[in-house]
Amino acid sequence: MSVIQNVMQHAEEKMLHSLTYLEDALSRIRAGKANVHILDGVKVDYYGSMTPLSNVATISTPDAKTITVLPWEKTMIRPIEKAIQDSDVGITPENNGEIIRLGIPPLTEERRKQLVKSTRAEAENAKIGIRNARRDANDGIRKATKEGTPEDDGKETEGAIQKLHDKYLKKIDEVLAAKEKEIMTV
Repeated sequence: MSVIQNVMQHAEEKMLHSLTYLEDALSRIRAGKANVHILDGVKVDYYGSMTPLSNVATISTPDAKTITVLPWEKTMIRPIEKAIQDSDVGITPENNGEIIRLGIPPLTEERRKQLVKSTRAEAENAKIGIRNARRDANDGIRKATKEGTPEDDGKETEGAIQKLHDKYLKKIDEVLAAKEKEIMTV
């Protein structure tokens, strides 16, 4: 594999990583409807080790305003409930002895605007990551050109990296627009 191909591949991996990170971060933002991903960051004390909630219980959304957590072991209901209360989810769990329910409250207009602002900040961070990947790739191409790679190949690759950059920025804008629409939909 040539140096230029290596630079291109590395740049695309970095750009894809930025997009994937953004999608993951936005999936945790509560948009007023039930989404099991808001519990992704919750860890439960499971026999002395902190374990992701999804590894000790079944999480589902029976309707648009409720998340249910069904522990695989009945003895885990209290630790799961405590872990949810201690997390930054901001929803008080209700427990009937067998299942934990989380009622998703409707968002206020002010809260929706705050969420849109934070989603835009996340998207901007992802765009910065993509721009940095482009800059690093272009630096790598310039270095390769100085070390003997034909200048035409370098220029051609810089153009290809710019197209890749534009493609990923467009994808970020699409992901952001979809999330903003989801948040602002009452």
